Amino acid sequence: MTADALDPVTLALVQNRLDHISLQMGWVMTRTARSPIFSQSHDFSCFIADARGTLISQADGIPIHTGGGGFAVRAILRDFKDAIAPEDVFLLNDPYTAGGNHLPDWVIARPVFVAGKLVAFACNRAHQADIGGGAAGTYNSAATEIFHEGIRLPVLKLIENGKTRADLWRLLLLNTRLPEALEGDLHAMIGSTRIGAERLTLLVEELGVERAGEFFEGVLAHADRRFQGCIDRLAEGAWRAEETVDNDCFGPIDGRIVVTLTVKDRRLVVDFAGTSPQVQGFKNSSVANSTSAVFMALASFFEPDLPKNEGAFRSVEIRLPEGTLVNARAPAPMTMNTVFVAHEIVHVMWKALGQALPELASAGWSKAVHSVTAGLRPDGGRYVMYQWAGAPAGGGVEGRDGFHLIGHLITLGGLTLPNLETYEQLYPVRFKRQELRCDTAGPGRFRGGAGCDYEVEMFTPADYAFRGEGVGAPSSFGSAGGRAGSGGEVILTLADGKKIQAPKYGVVRHGPATYRALSPGGGGYGDARTRNPARVLRDVRDGIVSASAAERDYGVAIAVNGRNIDAEKTATLRTSNT
Repeated sequence: MTADALDPVTLALVQNRLDHISLQMGWVMTRTARSPIFSQSHDFSCFIADARGTLISQADGIPIHTGGGGFAVRAILRDFKDAIAPEDVFLLNDPYTAGGNHLPDWVIARPVFVAGKLVAFACNRAHQADIGGGAAGTYNSAATEIFHEGIRLPVLKLIENGKTRADLWRLLLLNTRLPEALEGDLHAMIGSTRIGAERLTLLVEELGVERAGEFFEGVLAHADRRFQGCIDRLAEGAWRAEETVDNDCFGPIDGRIVVTLTVKDRRLVVDFAGTSPQVQGFKNSSVANSTSAVFMALASFFEPDLPKNEGAFRSVEIRLPEGTLVNARAPAPMTMNTVFVAHEIVHVMWKALGQALPELASAGWSKAVHSVTAGLRPDGGRYVMYQWAGAPAGGGVEGRDGFHLIGHLITLGGLTLPNLETYEQLYPVRFKRQELRCDTAGPGRFRGGAGCDYEVEMFTPADYAFRGEGVGAPSSFGSAGGRAGSGGEVILTLADGKKIQAPKYGVVRHGPATYRALSPGGGGYGDARTRNPARVLRDVRDGIVSASAAERDYGVAIAVNGRNIDAEKTATLRTSNT
């Protein structure tokens, strides 16, 4: 039976069941993981692949994790072939040999057997709090080769026929600064895939083990048809876009991510020819990571109900020139790549797609100004704290303003900002502020997000691994006549009152200090002079836009009382600028 002949109602139910299983795995992980990076922030993703290693569900977590999940499963099939048995559990992370995106993201993959037949894989990819390397917290911005970034894992059997390999387990715990956390997190990952495997077994038994593959192929074929309908809406032709890469983590460069999107005969060719060569810093991307970023950009540009599986992109050919930022040669470092240059890949894709279908164009999101802070607790224990609360902002689109405060672009909101009160219990810190910025949102008919003014007092000496791509010049972009938001800044105030402007990248140690992050604003969409004056007034009253900026950027005059619009002056301002 062909995929087209399958009952469409049953196919829809199968896709929903698969997606629900992914979500169930995520719920287990959130409730059982030990590290706040998982239990608080959800920096992990669960996904399912079929017996061929094709991604059939990625309903949970962060898109950059899961879009390339098929590469990891296909590496397992390549390396172990017929040596895959029930109750085996695999572990991998390496971007060069194991289908990984970057070293901190470890994949636990559990093969699912029904009636002795391999039918699927239940997987969890999770960003570990620490994997050794040259800087605590996985982000070694001083790295110039992958060996500086932590332990590299080819495809390994962590559990063989139901028995954990104790020697390998000890090796993993020996190569982290946080062995207790890693041990608990690995158990949570393993447990989540066990739940996924149990649920998948029930589904396959209901479908019939001999027919389950037909239904899995059916959901993939349906996704292909849905996405071909999206391609039909794009204007045929070649659409080129680029995004600047202004540093290599050590100094300024004149780099570019370049894409040419060719639309023809219901197919897309995504060609990154012209992209700059790989750099010495840790922003180089792997094939799996770049592919995932392209898939994420395509899926997010169109309707949100598009099926999230690998079948959706059968009509897409991706060309990643070797030796460039989007497909680096070993041993280039890669830890930053899931955020940057994945962010830039998504931006150039959105820009090119916006040329082919302008009514769905989006303004750009701003880039992060985060750091990772690591030190000792008063009891002598070590901690690693991700400074995520000062998050970047989203860009505006037709009909909606940009998000003020949201995780990295590559998470599309899947990364949860942590609870500050919980962090104060876990780490030697006290939060002093977390508020929206004023006059930083990119002006537009639908303005960008404002970004955040975030400040926290660090009570003990700490190592700071800065990764502030959003520091300095504006990092978003405007669309359809909108403008970019303001740039970001990170300031450390030491105990003696000395203020230090943090660099984009670097690993430094300081004594007790106050860390302040001013995250950049998102881009605006459409001509700001056409924004509804009532919305401008609301922004002024909310402290997002000042009265002077309302007049300058939006042509809206605010009355002296600050609570009303000066209609006469507004009409004059807008008439004089048409």
